[in-house]
Amino acid sequence: MHVLLNGHGTQEHDILLGSLVNGVGLALNLQDIKIPKGRTSCARSGTGLGDAPCLQACREALPSILQREEWPSPSLPALGVGCATSSSLIQGSQHVCLCFLCRVFKKTSPNSKLSIYLGKRDFVDHVDSVDSVDGVCLIDPEYLKDRKVYVTLTCAFRYGRDDLDVIGLTFRKDIYVLTTQIFPPVPDQAPKTLTPLQEKLMKKLGENAYPFTFEVATNLPCSVTLQPGPDDVGKACGVDFEVKGFCAENLEEKIHKRNSVRLIIRKIQFAPPIMGPAPKSETTRQFMMSDKPLHLEASLDKEIYYHGDPINVTVNINNTTNKIVKKIKISVDQITDVVLYSLDKYTKTVCAEEINENVGANSTFSKTYSVTPMLSANREKRGLALDGKLKHEDTNLASSTILRPGMDKEVLGILVSYKVKVNLVVSRGGILGDLTSSDVGVELPVILMHPKPADGKYPHSEENW
Repeated sequence: MHVLLNGHGTQEHDILLGSLVNGVGLALNLQDIKIPKGRTSCARSGTGLGDAPCLQACREALPSILQREEWPSPSLPALGVGCATSSSLIQGSQHVCLCFLCRVFKKTSPNSKLSIYLGKRDFVDHVDSVDSVDGVCLIDPEYLKDRKVYVTLTCAFRYGRDDLDVIGLTFRKDIYVLTTQIFPPVPDQAPKTLTPLQEKLMKKLGENAYPFTFEVATNLPCSVTLQPGPDDVGKACGVDFEVKGFCAENLEEKIHKRNSVRLIIRKIQFAPPIMGPAPKSETTRQFMMSDKPLHLEASLDKEIYYHGDPINVTVNINNTTNKIVKKIKISVDQITDVVLYSLDKYTKTVCAEEINENVGANSTFSKTYSVTPMLSANREKRGLALDGKLKHEDTNLASSTILRPGMDKEVLGILVSYKVKVNLVVSRGGILGDLTSSDVGVELPVILMHPKPADGKYPHSEENW
């Protein structure tokens, strides 16, 4: 939901959108909305995001205003703030407020001649299909002269540092690139059908707005970032997706920053609706000088856990030996396979608990423990895999990679998985018992992901603010 305030905004803030509720416009006097003192212009340059005081004022005022005006749907769960520039929005010197049904992400080139509009920045991988990447590019035809305008979608794998490029070492590899020419329009490359958002944007932006749509392959990796160390500089390693618009005479021409625009997007996965059986593992250890074995069984209560949720680990011990279990160690490891570049495998412990539990000889034991892997406890670990993040936003531990049967793993770049390890520290007992202790352990696979939103609205999409 957009609320466009202050008709005297600059072109830099322009985020004019399209059809409203039931296709009807609504103009409201700003005197109905108690904008905080000193907040006469509430759009941040080039982002379309409003500041918090104005946003809160709109949230508080608009439901009652819409109800008074007999608006079809006075219930507004979320509102955003932007800035409108069209003179048609101003009646004399009176500021107006317009309510829109869409949120748009916009980025403009340094010379202000190209702008890209996207309805969302998170595109969901449903395993058997991926959301299309669609948007609109606004151009200045007088600036172009005889040049063309292209839009590309790139999935890239970054495995080095920016400073390595100075000595000739490549630090970025393009895994997947799609390119479309939007101006002059090429019939074979134009979208066959327009999304509602594209129609709204083109109607408001005018004849110099051109749509583009990319169908994303299903065998591409999700966005992943490898956490840099405290002293690392430059862009982080990992897999990222980028939508780029630029003007050039041909695709071989060098792209200049001043007349190009880049917008980072994310490819994400949500937990599947159907879970598999809960993981369970067991082992039996026979010790010297003991007639009977020690049996360890560990299990989880489900296969998939959501980020931030505790993982419940049930430990069952049947100790028929003459030895003593002194401690129980439970840890969660993240395994990162870099399969595209170096075939490296990194295992990092993201959560560890050590419990002093004495399980005597010829006895049994059963208890459930909870461990919660969190990024907040692992900020300093270099190379830890994180979910791809957008600028100035926080993220979380990387979600587990879900593979389709028969998928080529090498194309995926980085594979992420997790396992829970349960280890028993077993000693002989007595004063010198700890000197001869040994470990008995099992491992359990676990899937760590985000739940699919119940209302079908994803983060950073046009349905949310």
